[in-house]
Amino acid sequence: MLEVKNIYKTFNPGTINEKIALNGLSLKLNEGDFVTVIGGNGAGKSTLLNAVAGVWPVDEGQIVIDGTDVTKLSEHKRAAYLGRVFQDPMTGTAATMGIEENLALARRRGTKRGLRKGITQQEREEYKELLKVLGLGLENRLTSKVGLLSGGQRQALTLLMATLKKPKLLLLDEHTAALDPKTASKVLEITDMIVNRDHLTTLMITHNMKDAIAHGNRLIMLMDGKVILDIQGEEKKKLTVKNLLDKFEQASGEEFSNDAAILG
Repeated sequence: MLEVKNIYKTFNPGTINEKIALNGLSLKLNEGDFVTVIGGNGAGKSTLLNAVAGVWPVDEGQIVIDGTDVTKLSEHKRAAYLGRVFQDPMTGTAATMGIEENLALARRRGTKRGLRKGITQQEREEYKELLKVLGLGLENRLTSKVGLLSGGQRQALTLLMATLKKPKLLLLDEHTAALDPKTASKVLEITDMIVNRDHLTTLMITHNMKDAIAHGNRLIMLMDGKVILDIQGEEKKKLTVKNLLDKFEQASGEEFSNDAAILG
């Protein structure tokens, strides 16, 4: 479903600020894989997601989504394959528009915008049913402005919008990092429900090792722009934070030390 083949990305090449962000990184996701991605600051996590999304071109290598080589495609054209939820709950929705209007935009994304009525009653009923699944009471607030929602409600809505058309690949860029622990747990519960229900191939970045272990069927750890650990199957099910730290030390030859990483 996703093949990242030997990609490189260097920022500010040839200057004092040169930074090798991706260094021959290769990764393959099968259909339905839910992969959590962890690593210290500067490991290449966000750069990987941005490279897949087409935010910037890679210097070398190839990116294939569902059998299509998208390496040269613009971010706009790649969007047809992707759903994405960002760290900031303010990103991904239109704050001045109602909940139902935001869902309608997501539903009609990629279709021709002809002259037509606004939201139909049939669409409204569909949106109510979709929102009920979130368990947040939003189905009773269809006309409420999204800007009035809490961060957790807004992030849950963004997740629903990103998955409404069942993308080939779902990218979750630390989508619970800005939320309090209780709200983050609820959003992750909703994430699991939607990903499993729709069998979505998913790549989720997190700083929380406990979350990386608890969610998904596979965990990868990045360091210096490369994959240094790839844990899946029964091995992942039995994984603990201590085991993960031990594996990191064995793979990297150094102790994991990063203030931004939440160990448990």
